[in-house]
Amino acid sequence: MTDFTTASAGAVRAVSGRPPAVSTPMEFWQGLSASVVDQIADNWYATKELYRKGRRQHYFSAEFLMGRALLNNLLNLGLVDEAKEAAEAFGHDLAQILEEEPDAALGNGGLGRLAACFLDSCATQDLPAVGYGILYRYGLFKQEFRNGFQTEHPDSWMEEGYPLVIRHEEEMRIVDYADLKVRAVPYDMPITGYGTKNVGTLRLWKAEPMEEFDYDAFNSQRFTDAIVDRERTHDISRVLYPNDTTYEGKVLRVRQQYFFVSASLQEIVENHLEVHGTFENFAEYNCVQLNDTHPVLAIPELMRLLMDEHGLGWAEAWKIVSKTFAYTNHTVLAEALETWEISIFDRLFPRIMEIVWEIDRRFRMEMKELGLDDGRINYMAPVSNGVVHMAWIACYASYSINGVAALHTEIIKRETLGEWHDIWPEKFNNKTNGVTPRRWLNQCNPRLAALLTEVTGGDEWVRDLDVLKNYVDAGNEEIYDRLNEIKHANKVDFAKWIKNRQGIDIDPEAIFDVQIKRLHEYKRQLLNIMYVLDLYFRLKDDPQADIPPRVFIFGAKAAPGYVRAKAIIKLINEVGRLVNNDPEVSKVLKVVFVENYNVSPAEKIIPAADVSEQISTAGKEASGTSNMKFMMNGALTLGTLDGANVEIVDSVGYDNAYIFGAREEELPELRRTYDPRHQYETVPGLRRVLDAFTDGTLDDGGTGMFHDLRWSLLNTNGYEPADMYYLLGDFEDYRKVRDQMAKDYADRKKWAAMTWKNITESGRFSSDRTIRDYANEVWRIEPTKI
Repeated sequence: MTDFTTASAGAVRAVSGRPPAVSTPMEFWQGLSASVVDQIADNWYATKELYRKGRRQHYFSAEFLMGRALLNNLLNLGLVDEAKEAAEAFGHDLAQILEEEPDAALGNGGLGRLAACFLDSCATQDLPAVGYGILYRYGLFKQEFRNGFQTEHPDSWMEEGYPLVIRHEEEMRIVDYADLKVRAVPYDMPITGYGTKNVGTLRLWKAEPMEEFDYDAFNSQRFTDAIVDRERTHDISRVLYPNDTTYEGKVLRVRQQYFFVSASLQEIVENHLEVHGTFENFAEYNCVQLNDTHPVLAIPELMRLLMDEHGLGWAEAWKIVSKTFAYTNHTVLAEALETWEISIFDRLFPRIMEIVWEIDRRFRMEMKELGLDDGRINYMAPVSNGVVHMAWIACYASYSINGVAALHTEIIKRETLGEWHDIWPEKFNNKTNGVTPRRWLNQCNPRLAALLTEVTGGDEWVRDLDVLKNYVDAGNEEIYDRLNEIKHANKVDFAKWIKNRQGIDIDPEAIFDVQIKRLHEYKRQLLNIMYVLDLYFRLKDDPQADIPPRVFIFGAKAAPGYVRAKAIIKLINEVGRLVNNDPEVSKVLKVVFVENYNVSPAEKIIPAADVSEQISTAGKEASGTSNMKFMMNGALTLGTLDGANVEIVDSVGYDNAYIFGAREEELPELRRTYDPRHQYETVPGLRRVLDAFTDGTLDDGGTGMFHDLRWSLLNTNGYEPADMYYLLGDFEDYRKVRDQMAKDYADRKKWAAMTWKNITESGRFSSDRTIRDYANEVWRIEPTKI
């Protein structure tokens, strides 16, 4: 029995109070996880102590979509065989134990998953970086479908304990609001790297009350009053992105954002003083990356800490702040650039509002000296028209502003942040997103990983995915056959998984055509399901039509307050009901909507996918990261020239992807004369599809949701133009290209050659490359080994 087996058995006993052989799989998961922490504890502490003495990067993000941690850690530490032995020694199956782990509900979509990949790459490359966020009790929400409608339920991911987050009560901070004082208690999650002793840290803050319970109120029979402040405090770290369609919802969002940036900066400032004793070199040792606008309150908060807590003057404090912060923009959509009413700041933290007003005053003076006119200054000002513009504060105070794909960066330089680029072009840079090959290839697709290790003669590619580029031309008949076998085996696994999970039967011989991402109109899941409905009608017209068998797989959550996105979910499920219940069509087509989509289902779906749907309106997607994960796993991109799709096609060539639709630079001219009703009348299949929304073919439960969807495509609605995201404009080309893709799939050798090209060119989209670019060009940090 190995040391790890012995240690694991002891840990399981400590968790369950029973012998390991009669402990439950959940208890065994907890014990194994505790054993991993035991294995890395000394190195983790040594890494923290080493990093705090030198220059560090602090990654501030409202979300970190980590996924399951145990298998990832076992692979990184080389302990998979020992863990199997430990499980089998007591009659357990490691695969079953791993399935017990809940996904850490700390994120939602690409923003949070990107942050998780970045931490993995920093750890693997021994870079001194720490992640800071919030320990959400319920995260976003657990999605369930009832009669095809999305319903939201608490995701109680920590209810049975989560051994991979460690509470550090002794490092607690106090966060002050005008109406509330709370304790911020840190919980640390270890981030192991592949093939290194260094262990990175994700520090998550939990909001806890100053007093758990008001005895005087309770003993006076004011029972509710006894817990009012406790519950108000717990609300801060209860849910990711609370619904902000109401004023009180906005207040809670802002309270959350201030909570984690204040606690994090207090720690950073205290650590710096303890190690270096002066603020003169603060920016030499500390860089803070703001992952989107959610953490931008860190800018006035650091000013407050430096001036109010440590006595610095404005000029000295601003000099430090303007050399400390870097800002990542993740959107070209104006509505995604956060603004908050001044009254919220006045209510929660008047002192922060005073500082923001002073930032605004000095900005306006500076712009006046540069000769800008009043209209332009007012547009760019941090405070205008009764609201605080978070992105404008970030652009003014940050020394670096980056986009996340080549096209996205050009758009923000030209349009979204064009005014800022005109004044400070030197601040702007591009850092194309990436994904970690450890989780998104080595862990989730072991069959393909084994083939790559065999072909390349080792596992160096796991740490350096660029190695695969040396084997672009190594594809041959044997490799292509192996690729097809691997894909089929993965599809068989997925078919079993979805049958067990949702009771749906699908054919592994069919084309698996996948779109998994956050539900938003610009991502155009609606266009996807419109094509499926059109294909259904074509098969009904001609049951003998030569249409290859297809399984259309969706995965998405809609924000609770996003009514139209929820209508699209209902529509997808309704089309699925129509297709899947048709005795003839269902032999050829199936629609699968994966319920409660998150990281773990993605790890099942992506290795099994043949086609990756990346169909956002050109110019709207900042980057995308699912496109990279699919590419790594040998799915072919079917999409628009948007986000990182542009760079994927640049890598693999148009012959190895399926590109359709209007280009970003074409859309303004096309829009000038665009009439969606003309498309409705003339494009084959389109009228029938749109009419089906409201003619009784599909049932929206009497909500009028489908009527609104149809109306939005054909009619102008106030400020919103008809077919705002150009679905009808792109439909004909989408239909043509997608039909061609399905025909091409029949040539399995040629298809495999295309997948090999995608796999071997995917090194460009490793988060290791992205992080090296950040480290060298923005953060100025060096690998630091313990």
